[in-house]
Order: sequence, then C-alpha cells, then structure tokens
Amino acid sequence: MATIRPFTALRYDETVAGPLEQVVAPPYDVISPAQRALLLARSPYNVVHLTLPDSEEEAARDLADWRAHGVLALEPGPGYWWLAQDYAGPDGVERRREGFVAALRVEPYERGVVLPHERTHAGPREGRLRLLRATRTHLEPIFLLWDGTIEIDGLGEPDLDVAESGVRSRLWRLESDFGDALTEELGDAQLLIADGHHRYETALALHAEDGSEESAWLLAVIVPTDQEGLTIFPTHRVAESADGVSGVPIEPPGEELPGLVLYRGGRYELVEGEGLDPEVVDRLAPRGVTYTPSASDAVAAVDRGEAEAAFLLRPTRIEDVWAVARRGEVMPQKSTFFYPKLTSGLLMLPL
Repeated sequence: MATIRPFTALRYDETVAGPLEQVVAPPYDVISPAQRALLLARSPYNVVHLTLPDSEEEAARDLADWRAHGVLALEPGPGYWWLAQDYAGPDGVERRREGFVAALRVEPYERGVVLPHERTHAGPREGRLRLLRATRTHLEPIFLLWDGTIEIDGLGEPDLDVAESGVRSRLWRLESDFGDALTEELGDAQLLIADGHHRYETALALHAEDGSEESAWLLAVIVPTDQEGLTIFPTHRVAESADGVSGVPIEPPGEELPGLVLYRGGRYELVEGEGLDPEVVDRLAPRGVTYTPSASDAVAAVDRGEAEAAFLLRPTRIEDVWAVARRGEVMPQKSTFFYPKLTSGLLMLPL
C-alpha cells in the first residue's frame, strides 16, 4: 500500500522574501538557460537559486542562509495540503486540476506500490542526488497519479495563491482528520509517476545510502485521475535526420491527427507501426531529436531548415500509460506531457 503522512512544510515568508510571484518557478527540468538567467535575476530568493544552482554547495549555503534569516520558515506543525491549478492548455481550453500534497514513503519499483512509466538517465539522477545530499531537502514535489477520486468542499480562502507561466496555483492547509480518511482511501492504491522519475529514483538512492527514517520520505502531489482537469498532451519530435522512414502521403491534417504523422519537405505522411506513437518513433530511431509540445512549432522548425523532419504525435491516453506501467514496462522519454507542470517554490520538505 502507498504510505503517506502529514509533513511540516518549509515555505517562503513573503514579508521577508517578497511576493510569491517573484520567487516561484517552473520545475528545474523544463527551464532553459535563458529562462534560468531571467529567474535568477527576478529575485535573490527565487527558488531556481536552489533547484538549478551553480553548485550543490552554493545551494546548501543559500538554503541555510535563507532559513537563518527567515526567508524560508517552517510551518508550526505537520499537515496535508490541497492544491488547485487553474490553466488553459495548449488547446486553449480552461480547466482545473486538483490533488493533495503529502509526504510519501519511497518504495522500490518491484514492490508495485509506485510505478514508473518512462525511462530515466544516469546524468540527471546523479545531479539530483548530489543536490539532495547537499541540501537534505526536497525542494520540489514529484507529481503522481492515483486511480481514484476525492473531493474537498468548503475550503475558504487559500493559504497560498500565485500565478506562474499562466497557471494559477492555490493551496489550502487541511484539517487533521482529512489524513485518516485519505489513508483509508489509499489502502490498496498504486501510484503512477506522472512527472519526477529522476527525483523519485534519487530519493530511493539517498535512502539506500543512509537508511535513515527521514530519508524514506519525499514530497508528493497526488492527483486523482477521475477529474476532467487531468489532461495529457503530446510531445512532438523534431529530427535532424529521419533516413529510412517512409509513410503514405496525406493531406495536411487538422488538430485531430489520423495517426503518427511525419512532416518533411513541405509534405505530410502517415507512418504505420505497432504500439503507441512514442514507441513507434523510438523504434524508427531518428537522429538529433528535440522535443516540443507545439505541432506548429515542430513544422516551422522544418520549414526554416533547422531540421529535416517532424514527427507529430497523438496524445497518449491515461489508460494506456497505466497499462504500460502495470506490465512493468516503461515508455520512451517524453512520451507524456501532463499539463500543467507543478509550480516550484510553494512547499518544501526538509529531511
């Protein structure tokens, strides 16, 4: 079973740090070098100073200094939190996605409690592990899916309310009796990692190193799948070379793609293959691949001569992601684009 508990959150004191808008940021792995520079300049206390530091030692020094001077302060005691994110997706539709924030006990994948669905890479894991060792703090939550449903009514005014990258995030601290009901609901649950595979595996690695009870827990946002606001968008592939890939010529498609579509030389082709679109592209092994959530940007990159081809993918359905994970398999990198990303800098979990 998935084991959760309330946690004592470390969070910004706006009277010292300044407005939340100045100190929050997207997750570390979606920030470009140019965006990092802008965020670092936005505030000396922006969370990117911790999540994407010049060195792990610098992050640890900043974190200790911020805590000592009240920039970051601990809550009076442990609790759970409710998160609501209001957003317009890449399709322009307004939605709300909700979930709860808790400390989650890390479990090796083979126990079948927490399931991955994407491959990870050694470099990012090692970098995140060095940062976690240095700071002894989970600076960003991971994003997990729970195949269930839960509703919270009568929340009142939120404790935190901030907009970042067009997404409004609101957080409410929950009453203590919420935890008992939630623990019962999660009794037989499996959790699927939607975003944060590298950080989850980093937490496992740290716990294996020191074996302490404190390192057995990480910060998690757990999102019930039974809600309209949970959406998956595709991540399209832009390739420097797609030699040997062939398809059937088709007319320019609309928003609803007829299948996996290849664009090159001003023409569209329908590509056949077994499996989900990301798996088909992975087997075709195009070279020099980059990623974008925008089909029009992918096509434009080819038209500008920056790449030979663009693979336009259909969204991966949530039931297909679950099926892959429950078979003990993993999908290629960036097979899913759960939108929006979680905003970093709202809540942290010291070990």
